[in-house]
Amino acid sequence: MKKHTAQNIARVLLGTGLIIAGIGHLTFARKEFQAQVPDWVPLKKDDTVFYSGFVEIAMGASLVLAPKKYRLIVGVLAASLFVAVFPGNISQYVNKRDGFGLDTDQKRLMRLFFQPVLIYWALKSTQQKRLKL
Repeated sequence: MKKHTAQNIARVLLGTGLIIAGIGHLTFARKEFQAQVPDWVPLKKDDTVFYSGFVEIAMGASLVLAPKKYRLIVGVLAASLFVAVFPGNISQYVNKRDGFGLDTDQKRLMRLFFQPVLIYWALKSTQQKRLKL
């Protein structure tokens, strides 16, 4: 499989995952996502989950549909989103909040190590040709 094809598949899979997660924020997984909202966020937990659902849907759609010339910036924005929500994953671990089957400290800790994978995935799946220095 060509690198370009694999990269497109990875980008579309990540975008589709974000769309599904965003829909989950608005519907079937709303309560689960509330477990990840840190107490210091100034909005109600449900409002935070609701608004972030729209952001995830928009980001996922952008990853899937953005023209080639905009993919790099969309990838950077997606990576930034994954960085921005990381405090929620930390909060879930520190406060021992169950959600999405993360019902032990070990599972919640392991989830923290997946966030860098998502950041890398967003950047690598939208990367343009390497610049020669």
